[in-house]
Amino acid sequence: MVVLSNTMFASFILIPMDAVTQKNHLKAYGITYWSIQHGHKAKWLLNYEGGSFLLEDTKETRNECVIRGVTFEIISDVEAANILKEISSPSKNTDAVVLEKAPKIAVYSPKDKMPWDDAVTLVLTYAEIPFDVIYDEDVLNDKLLQYEWLHLHHEDFTGQYGKFYGAYRNAPWYIEQKKNAEELAKKLGFNKVSKEKLAVVKKIRDFVIGGGFMFAMCSATDSFDIALAAQNTDICESMFDGDPTELNYQDKLDFNTTFAFQNFKLERNPLVYEFSSIDMTNKRKIKRTSDYFTLQEYSAKWDPIPTMLCQDHTQYIKGFMGQTTAFDKNTIKPNILVMGKNMNNGEARYIHGVIGKGMFTFYGGHDPEDYQHRVGDLKTELDLHPNSPGYRLILNNVLFPAAKKKKQKT
Repeated sequence: MVVLSNTMFASFILIPMDAVTQKNHLKAYGITYWSIQHGHKAKWLLNYEGGSFLLEDTKETRNECVIRGVTFEIISDVEAANILKEISSPSKNTDAVVLEKAPKIAVYSPKDKMPWDDAVTLVLTYAEIPFDVIYDEDVLNDKLLQYEWLHLHHEDFTGQYGKFYGAYRNAPWYIEQKKNAEELAKKLGFNKVSKEKLAVVKKIRDFVIGGGFMFAMCSATDSFDIALAAQNTDICESMFDGDPTELNYQDKLDFNTTFAFQNFKLERNPLVYEFSSIDMTNKRKIKRTSDYFTLQEYSAKWDPIPTMLCQDHTQYIKGFMGQTTAFDKNTIKPNILVMGKNMNNGEARYIHGVIGKGMFTFYGGHDPEDYQHRVGDLKTELDLHPNSPGYRLILNNVLFPAAKKKKQKT
């Protein structure tokens, strides 16, 4: 839908992001990214019509909207000024955030990706937002310095090969994955995969502390923190690294080194498809029909960052599972924002924190439009889900580093 209003005096493109008007929420993020990437002015209208975008009007931007099937409206200077005046009212929980620079994006992912997909890679591709794929060798060679935004593919940073041993140790893909990981570790100068992964984790940690932004889903969330907590002890059984674990390794975990989690218990049984007590997957008693989580509401004018990260056309998001589905609230550090939680059992689904000069967001679950994705399942076709609220949360995280820095009040 294209609505022309005072076209002769038009100078802005309004991209509505409400539930009724917008035909393709996901590609709307791609249009906004494209616009600022090409040096055009843009504003994110927080809590206005679902978190709409106000872009500089150019013929090229209009064409991109038409080509990508994104609903937009051409408005005049006066109409834009009236919207911004309304948004600035102290009585409204709305704000306009200037988007300045499109972040350069890296996706940390193995080159020989396993036969299941990654939600972030899918939605970046669908939204036509450019990204580079990097992996361990790139990270260890300091290529992260070229990027502002990093996504962690569903990785196991503990060196336990995703804890797939119990169910898949005889599967050809698992055998090949383990072989490739060991060869890469050796090539990079490490005698164990766990040590090589820890070196990668430390580089990523330094990237965030130095001012980078990290987004992770599913097992990349808890396994990242577990690797940090266990950096001075061996938690891998012999089938993973050739020798036994250290005695009493649970008591040797250092929670001062982690990003988001503390006081968690590791799963000691190598046959169990679980890393630790952080994850709620095996503790849940929720029917699929009632599996929703609620986004928290923040002050747009006082807390713009969590407000940006929670922009959506609904406050209620369908739940979805993963190896790490959700986070036990008892393992989350007190300084971490819980932006989305299931009200039935209090589990956290969507959390955010600050480390040094940088930030990170952890999002539980594997695929927002595939409730229980399994090894070998077909990938999600986002053409069938162009207005996915769950996928919008991913793209909020992609776009928010473009915002002009504004001091956070809380």
